[in-house]
Amino acid sequence: DVQLQASGGGLVQPGGSLGLSCAASGFRFDYYAIGWFRQAPGKEREWVSCINSADSTDLADSVKGRFTISRDDNKNTAYLQMNSLKPEDTAIYFCEAHPQGGAYCPALPDYPYWGQGTQVTVSS
Repeated sequence: DVQLQASGGGLVQPGGSLGLSCAASGFRFDYYAIGWFRQAPGKEREWVSCINSADSTDLADSVKGRFTISRDDNKNTAYLQMNSLKPEDTAIYFCEAHPQGGAYCPALPDYPYWGQGTQVTVSS
């Protein structure tokens, strides 16, 4: 079974940092693109970042310069390092996987695999 588990969330003050991890199993991780999405209460799901199988990355404008996405195919894990966090970054963060791993990942349609998210709360 395909499994994705995001972890590393928590409560942090504005300006602080958190590092999220996405542990994957049940598929050829190195063949897949990985995306990070978030959903805040009362808001629509929002794309945050993605990395494809060739390590090409992209970030939403709202997080550019603050967030970094990476992956370690040997560990079947993707990461999202979040710095200079703002209250508007508060959301549940999800990692998702797409089999068109070599594609330009911001253009990928619905990611077919996702798992439980991790809560990130930015508040003083």
